[in-house]
Amino acid sequence: MIFNFISGNCTPESAALADLAVGERGILYDFSLSHDVAEYLMNLGFVPGLEVTVANSGPGGDPRIYRVDGTEVALRKELSKLITVLPVAVAAY
Repeated sequence: MIFNFISGNCTPESAALADLAVGERGILYDFSLSHDVAEYLMNLGFVPGLEVTVANSGPGGDPRIYRVDGTEVALRKELSKLITVLPVAVAAY
């Protein structure tokens, strides 16, 4: 089950989670993932509408550690490319 608490389509300001640099934050927007993988990530705290921070990066930039709702999760770049976020500067109204 996929929830999308942010109304509207992706804006030109939206980016892939993989595009954020270490220390940058974004608001989770949408998943372009299979139902099972999206549900698993939501169980880990990756719920659209929540803020995610790029906490750290492995050697060579992959995997990256993302912090969301008090949980740190390591994701490979190939997976984080399929998660759309709104950078915090853009998400602020």
